[in-house]
Amino acid sequence: MLVIIDNGHGVNTAGKCSPDKRLLEYKWAREIAQLLQEQLKAHGVKAVRIVTEDTDISLKERCRRANALCDKHGTSNCIFVSIHANAAGGDGKWKSAGGWCVYTSPGKTKADELATCLWNEANVALAPYAERFHVLQAQGAYDNKQVPFRADWSDGDPDYEARFTVLTGTKCPAVLTESLFQDNKSDMEYLLSEEGKAAIVKLHVNGILKYIGK
Repeated sequence: MLVIIDNGHGVNTAGKCSPDKRLLEYKWAREIAQLLQEQLKAHGVKAVRIVTEDTDISLKERCRRANALCDKHGTSNCIFVSIHANAAGGDGKWKSAGGWCVYTSPGKTKADELATCLWNEANVALAPYAERFHVLQAQGAYDNKQVPFRADWSDGDPDYEARFTVLTGTKCPAVLTESLFQDNKSDMEYLLSEEGKAAIVKLHVNGILKYIGK
């Protein structure tokens, strides 16, 4: 199995950052992607990052790179994971949204199984985050509609469905994770912490291992 890792956006992508500019999504996503690649390899799993440049690479090119690997290794032997941090708005202001979620393309696919494995492991690795979430929510850090693990159960599984290019344009099972909100102060602090980064890498590693083990 080859894990194809995609880290979102680039240094030249406007607006993909926390309002105070402490968290730059392109930089954070690349750090998580590199740690994920290293830890998967430590478990004996082949992993490759398709975007190592700091500049943004077009969605079409990301798909081309992923599909070239699918053609080389066999589509059934590959999975695609795109790593992002979420945002509730692009106006440079702090928001009250929070939580973790995962996306797949519409319909029932093998990606649903991968997404569910990641979802289950997120509930384990991010348990300390979830505990703090409810405490901070009572203090006003999150509005009352927010939950630590966001989901759409309408089709029987927790992933959201969207026609994101990297999900619909890749040949192999593909998921996109949105790890918390960069424009929420509490989420941002967690994303930048060593504890937070370790937990987010862990959920991706363990979710992928569970999927491969099936």
